[in-house]
Amino acid sequence: MKHPDDSGIAPGGPAQPGGTTPARPPAVSFAELGLPAEVLRTLSGLGVREPFPIQAAALPDALEGRDLLGRGRTGSGKTLAFGLPLLTRTAGRRAPSKQPLALILAPTRELAQQVTEALAPYAEALRLRMATVVGGVSTGRQVAALREGAEVVVATPGRLHDLIERNACSLGRVRITVLDEADQMCDLGFLPQVVDALERVHRDGQRMLFSATLDRDVEQLVRRYLHDPVVHSVDPSAGTAPTVEHHVLVVHGPDRYAVTTEIAARDGRVLLFLDTKHAVDQLTRHLRASGVHAGALHSGRSQPQRTRTLEQFKHGRITALVATNVAARGLHVDDLDLVVNVDPPTDPKDYVHRAGRTARAGESGSVVTLVEGGRRGETTRMLTGAGIEPTVTRVRSGEAELSRITGARAPSGIPLDGGPAGTRPKNGNAPFRGLGTSKSPSRGGGSSRKAAEARKLAEARKAARVRRSG
Repeated sequence: MKHPDDSGIAPGGPAQPGGTTPARPPAVSFAELGLPAEVLRTLSGLGVREPFPIQAAALPDALEGRDLLGRGRTGSGKTLAFGLPLLTRTAGRRAPSKQPLALILAPTRELAQQVTEALAPYAEALRLRMATVVGGVSTGRQVAALREGAEVVVATPGRLHDLIERNACSLGRVRITVLDEADQMCDLGFLPQVVDALERVHRDGQRMLFSATLDRDVEQLVRRYLHDPVVHSVDPSAGTAPTVEHHVLVVHGPDRYAVTTEIAARDGRVLLFLDTKHAVDQLTRHLRASGVHAGALHSGRSQPQRTRTLEQFKHGRITALVATNVAARGLHVDDLDLVVNVDPPTDPKDYVHRAGRTARAGESGSVVTLVEGGRRGETTRMLTGAGIEPTVTRVRSGEAELSRITGARAPSGIPLDGGPAGTRPKNGNAPFRGLGTSKSPSRGGGSSRKAAEARKLAEARKAARVRRSG
């Protein structure tokens, strides 16, 4: 199994722009950094004993107020790498109404909420007020929190832009700005809102940017808004760590449905990725009808629904989380050891970030990609672009080899929501996107429609023969 080198540079990525001032030596312990006593007590109380590599590397420069460009494997602890300096350097100041002093931008609601949860104990210890500003929920509470005063705002770019336009928030006093997962914010089309926010914060403030890749848009942000930044890149990129096993399972088309169901029924949690919201909902319904405790996560669900589903998955009440790429970043679940690409991604970056949901914080895990024989070529090219050389195995449902790799087993077949037990349709290619149906609406339903028309024609011919014989 092959992995890229440990530089953290994405395959084919441009060189990292950096400053001319050398970085400070990495920290050996939190105590030597001069962090406030309240922060040290909180770290100890939460069982955080020694800094992770990205924290040891970034904290000395970030605490000095330097601009910083950070690269670290997902799950490597980068939230504290930027969060502790931001909170420490903001402590003791009080934000006026609607005018925060520090800003953290994140691409998704889940990541923004996760950052808030991770930093909340330290903010509380330093008596700093935090506000989370994200879409999908009522703006009323967010406007009220900003009006009452919040020293630190964690936000998604779209909702923050909306509140700025409504004069509910002003960024003129922000002296510390963090862009977390900057490349995904650009990929999702948030670059204009990110640029607008950076234009509004205090010109002489500190900027810290964390990104998995440095494509043109991110490089533009670095060169335009970071002054003499120090660069810290540690660990392999997300999902390419040595503790991750990568498997491609070559399946017979009509058998993919049963293979997916048996993997989802394993003893232990699994995260399954599909391309579309409709596919996610359809597979989730089938799994629940088959007795699998499954939940759906995609952008079409309300934020309370998404939050509840994630909590159920984290606590084991849901064992199979079926998701679109909305879960590819910002989702941290302890001890998640299996990620399955039911629909193989086409972009190497998407693969890397999906894979990064497992083997977090030094743990081990596996990433499985289901591929029909005819699609092996494009999947191989995608994996090569991600720097991955997987183990390739042909499998069928019910086989011991499938169980060995994934823990697959037969589902109970007892429906969880009432109604009839889930049954496999006669046309195994068409239960949901990723198992043979077409993404393109112009094809009008793909093979399932053709099969239905063929059945109708056969029935009509049979009826005609009966009439003639009678």
